[in-house]
Amino acid sequence: LHIFEHREPFAEAAIFAGAPYPAYAMAMTKARLFFFSRTAFMELIRTKPDLAMNMMAALSRRLKKFTSMIEALSLKEVPGRLAAHLLLLSEQQGPDFKLDIAKNNLASLLGTIPETLSRIFAKMVRNDFIESSGKRIKILNLEALKDLASGSRRL
Repeated sequence: LHIFEHREPFAEAAIFAGAPYPAYAMAMTKARLFFFSRTAFMELIRTKPDLAMNMMAALSRRLKKFTSMIEALSLKEVPGRLAAHLLLLSEQQGPDFKLDIAKNNLASLLGTIPETLSRIFAKMVRNDFIESSGKRIKILNLEALKDLASGSRRL
């Protein structure tokens, strides 16, 4: 599961590989998408080198993101993964925020199942790390979440 933000390109690797993209996309909110044929896109890259540089930068950022994700999925336990995700959301939106995706999608993103995710949320609430009401989350103990995300604390 990958979640792409507003104005973020996706499936561009298929253009360079010359093969169909091995997955599908589904909009979680109302969206407007633009499609470029491989021929038209390759011509744009040939005539606009800045576009090629921007594409390389975007692909490099995505590679870094996926490398971090693989590292987290293979080295961190689920509570640490969830803590890291909550910290990221709090950096973007402040300490009181709304989850941007359904909890079953969040579970998939974090490499777990919804039931495990619910138990971890409940433990975080019991330990006063967060308050949770539906999709609303409020960070109560930032340091505890940071320690959990780094692996220096267990839940």
